[in-house]
This record gives sequence, structure tokens and C-alpha cells, in this order.
Amino acid sequence: MYWFWSPWIAGPWQFAVAFVAVATASWVATAIVRRVLIGWQVYDEPNHRSSHARPTPRGGGLAVVPVVLAALAAAAISGDSAAPAFWLVVAGALLLAAMSWADDLKPRPASLRFGVQVAAVALGLWSLGDATVFQGLLPLPVDRVLTALLWLWFINLFNFMDGIDGITAVETISIGVGLALVASSGLLHFPLDSIAGAAPAAAALGFLLWNWAPARIFLGDVGSVPLGYLLGWLLLVTAAVGHEWEAALILPLYYLADASLTLAKRALRREKLWRAHREHFYQRAVQRGFSHAAVTARVAACNAILVVLAVAAPFAPPEQFWICPVLALLAVAGLLFMLANQRPPAAGPRSTSPQP
Repeated sequence: MYWFWSPWIAGPWQFAVAFVAVATASWVATAIVRRVLIGWQVYDEPNHRSSHARPTPRGGGLAVVPVVLAALAAAAISGDSAAPAFWLVVAGALLLAAMSWADDLKPRPASLRFGVQVAAVALGLWSLGDATVFQGLLPLPVDRVLTALLWLWFINLFNFMDGIDGITAVETISIGVGLALVASSGLLHFPLDSIAGAAPAAAALGFLLWNWAPARIFLGDVGSVPLGYLLGWLLLVTAAVGHEWEAALILPLYYLADASLTLAKRALRREKLWRAHREHFYQRAVQRGFSHAAVTARVAACNAILVVLAVAAPFAPPEQFWICPVLALLAVAGLLFMLANQRPPAAGPRSTSPQP
């Protein structure tokens, strides 16, 4: 079953032009959205849980998400085999974007936000057809329930981890580029064209030019939640292929590890898990004096290793399938240890966002 295919990306030059066009569109759209947000006075006000010190426009997802969806839709329309399943995922992303933007403007009940997430995930699961993420090892109903729980967790952790300048844009670029490389690596049975991963990566790159420390605009929930949904779908489709499950696990491994370990520690302390906090590994590094840019650069370096391992994993001999995942675990463990224990060489002020 082919979920997405775009024959108009016929070669490296066409792909490069498409990538630059999407990145440029995102950069321009972010500039426009930033001016609108300033006019509307939609700011992320700093508080005792924030990692920034000055009010910063919040809602950059209003630029990034439409650009991503437009790029994917253009590729789908230009081809002949984009299944109706693809449009279900687009509908789910738009639903989440609308709910998240409303939440950015005025906090909404957690139950309402979660209900909308469940509805979007249900649309996405419908798009999978008869494909099973767990390779037929489980009955289909059990496979679907576990897949839904994983997807819901990924959506929320992607939102939780968006706490310092540039980090979620870097994560989106890393996952998107990794998926694009896997798709173009010659595995003919892969069901996604490389543009499916490249579109969010390019859009995130255009946004990163505004979001790198010191950030001039934040994604907001309207950005992080739909992006988590779209990347989660792409990773699940990758896992459903079979031999590419290693790539689907490796690419988001840092975000999965940081968010899951932090949640587990808070659960053991019987804290209210839905409340905002500053206990993620990357946040602790900032609190010890690292700049946002320094922490995000370390995450980017680790993610570069993960991308290489994810691309290599499908080509490993079956009896050695464990090598790339184990190396990925070691790379992420090293990053987490560094973030939790390393101190900056010289004390300095934290990276902050300028007054817009």
C-alpha cells in the first residue's frame, strides 16, 4: 500500500529546488506571521518555569504548519497515487492546529485538548488501512490500541520538549532529513517519497532562522502539536514497512528518551504530570549556565549521529540488526549524561529572547 508518492521530484536538482522553495516559503511566512502576532500582542510571557526572560511572539506554527501541508499537498496532487489516506492525515493535522491555536490564545481544558488529539489520531489510524506497526505480531485491535497510545505520547512529548530556542526546529530537521534519506536509499518497498520527510525539514529550517537563539518567535502549541502529529505519522508508516522499524526508533530517540525519563522521574515523585516544569535534561543544562544555542547545538550533533545510524540500519544483516539501535542508545545516553552533568567552561548569562 502506498501512502504517498510524488513523481515530480524526479532527480536531485528538482529535489534541491523543492527543498529551497519550501524553506524560503517558511522563512517568509514566519516573518509575516511574526509581525501579525506582534500586532495582536500574542506573546509568550516569561514565568518561573520559562527558559526565556523577555516576552516573545508565540504562534510561529501558523507559518510552519501551512507551509508543510501545502508542500505535501502539492506533491500529492502532482502525482497519481496519493491515497485518500493522506488527506485523512492532513485533516487530523488541521484539526490539531485549530485546537492548539485556540489554546495558545487562551488555555483550554486538558480534557478538550486530549479529546481532539484522540480524534486526530483516529483519523490517522484509519489511514493505515490493513498495515500493522508491530509487524503482525499482535492482533490488529491490540496493534491499533498500542499504536494510538504511542502516537498520542509522541504528540505530547514533542510539545513538552519545545522549551528552548531552536530545539524543536532542529529535531524536526533531523527526523525529516533522516526519513528523506531512508526513502531515497534504494529500498524500493519504502512507501513514502523522500519529499514526505523533506517538507517538514525544509519548513523547520526556514523557521529556525527566526527561532535560533536568541529567538525572535516561538512555535507555540499551534506548531509543536501538529508537527509532532505529522512526524509521528511518518515514523509509524516507516515502522509498518518492516525492515525500517530501526530507523523509526532511532531518529526520534533523543526526544523519546529525554521526555520519557523525565516523566518517569516525576511520576515516581507523585507529581502532577500535566503541569509545566523545568526538569528536562536540556532545561537543566540551561539552568547550569549553558546558552540555548550551546544546548541545541549538542542536540543537533547527537541527532546527526542518529541520522547516520538510521540510514545504515536497514542495510545491516538480519543477524546484526541490533548494532545500529545499540549505538544510537549509547549516543543518546552520552548526550543525556552530558546535559545532566557537564558544566559550561565559563559562567555567562543564559540565552534570552529579545524584546520584539
